[in-house]
Amino acid sequence: MDLVTRTRRLLESAKYLSLATVSTEEQPWSAVLQYAWLADPLRFLFGSAVRSRHSTDVSTRPQVAGSLFVAGGDLLAVDGAQFSGTCRELSPAEVAEHHATFYDAVLPDARDRAEWTLPVSLLVPPAPHRVYVVEVEQWWLVDTSTWVEDRIDRRVEVPLADLADL
Repeated sequence: MDLVTRTRRLLESAKYLSLATVSTEEQPWSAVLQYAWLADPLRFLFGSAVRSRHSTDVSTRPQVAGSLFVAGGDLLAVDGAQFSGTCRELSPAEVAEHHATFYDAVLPDARDRAEWTLPVSLLVPPAPHRVYVVEVEQWWLVDTSTWVEDRIDRRVEVPLADLADL
């Protein structure tokens, strides 16, 4: 399977990503978050409380890293990606633009969406929740081509330009 096809499979199959941040006191943190993804350029949307540790971290240090993975029934069905990028809070106009896309992805069941979707007004200032975007700057996949041969866990970087047609 080529790298772009694997990337699409991961983005569509993984339900959560792990987001790593660092505070101004240089304390690392990792949060597991539901997400929606947008293509060209590759971005991740996630919702969070403004006072959460990762939200506080990105407000002062927007550089982040993260990973996502899918696991199958056997060892060779496991696949994953790692990324680095810049994270920021969406503007009210961007929240309105991406609101449906975000909730369709994180709450695929229509009944759950009807029950748990926050209106745009509760995702913009002064509300306590926000929607954030990670603008991916680098993307790596697990290098499955060599692991079978030597059992060494490597990554292969996928140029973002190759992912434009996701």
